[in-house]
Amino acid sequence: MKKILTFIAVALISMLAANAQELANFSRNGAALKSPEIQGDKVTFRLNANYATQVNLVGAWMENPYGAGVPMTKGANGIWEITIDTPSPEIYTYSFIVDGVNVNDPLNYFVQRDGVRYLNMLIVPGERTENYYEAEQRGTVSFRWYDSSLLGINRRMTVYTPYGYEKNTKTKYPVLYLLHGGGGDEEAWISMGRAAQILDNLIQKGLAKPMIVVMPNGNPGQQAAKPLGIDEKAISYNDPAYQNAYVKSLVNEIIPFVEKEFRAIPKSEARAIAGLSMGGGHTTSATILFPGVFDYICPMSCGIRESDHLDADLQGIKKAGYKLYWIGCGSADFAMPGTEILDKALTKNGLEHTLFISDGGHEWKNWRLYLNTFGQLLFK
Repeated sequence: MKKILTFIAVALISMLAANAQELANFSRNGAALKSPEIQGDKVTFRLNANYATQVNLVGAWMENPYGAGVPMTKGANGIWEITIDTPSPEIYTYSFIVDGVNVNDPLNYFVQRDGVRYLNMLIVPGERTENYYEAEQRGTVSFRWYDSSLLGINRRMTVYTPYGYEKNTKTKYPVLYLLHGGGGDEEAWISMGRAAQILDNLIQKGLAKPMIVVMPNGNPGQQAAKPLGIDEKAISYNDPAYQNAYVKSLVNEIIPFVEKEFRAIPKSEARAIAGLSMGGGHTTSATILFPGVFDYICPMSCGIRESDHLDADLQGIKKAGYKLYWIGCGSADFAMPGTEILDKALTKNGLEHTLFISDGGHEWKNWRLYLNTFGQLLFK
């Protein structure tokens, strides 16, 4: 019996010691550590790493966000700390480099997933970011599986339904098909794009119509996002059978599925399509191949290439009719030349449109801004 009690005591001591080590990063002289901590025009980052010989801070607001960063100072009890000027209002990613190893901030529960990377977020409050926080009236984000005969796999999409959708059982809603870029998946707009928060805030403020937002996986060989650990199907893009396969699946499979499974208005005037980068290419392809399916067209950071059939393609959209053609691109975006081609081609062919140029390049700070902007123009 004494041996058993001794064993239990040792086990408890071990557990407490382990917990003490695990919780070390969360306290300083008995007081809770906080990181990041915004205080007016300054923001402080902290990390408990007594073992480290050098710790640097790297952030997306820096001139070189992929460089060595700036050194932090080691203080009492092994707490590394740095205070910097608060960046302008936006969402930024950051991390620590501890003795050459990239480490996330264990004190910050705000994270986003970018492909296979999980990154801490610093959200600086201000007019630019006011719709990136949680609204009081929140919609529902769910994952739905559907069978794709065209791609030969079962696939997952993310669906946002607005506040009140579950209660207003007789109400039907317009649908925005929101497409991600290369390296993303069906979670990208929810994780990095803050799509649910943006729509919640716009709808609550009366700035946007209540709508369903469908965010499919634009990688035709993927059943779902990589963290699910599901094997991917090898697809040869040189195979004619897979030419525009995803775009065809979007129109011929995803739209019918959504309009059957959700209370979606099955009319072109109640359908919008928008996408960034690769998803912008999917947006322009879908509207060229299937003119008249979407009345609201919003490609971002993609543009288009010159071709001998571009005029005819755009005339097809003009003939079918649409209500909004909205283009967004950053002034420093590498996609700007293609955006200028699209802008000039639309003008040449007499298609009324809006060209929205923002600062910056090929980055989420622009795509969040664009959704926040054109989201107010849809279905009106």
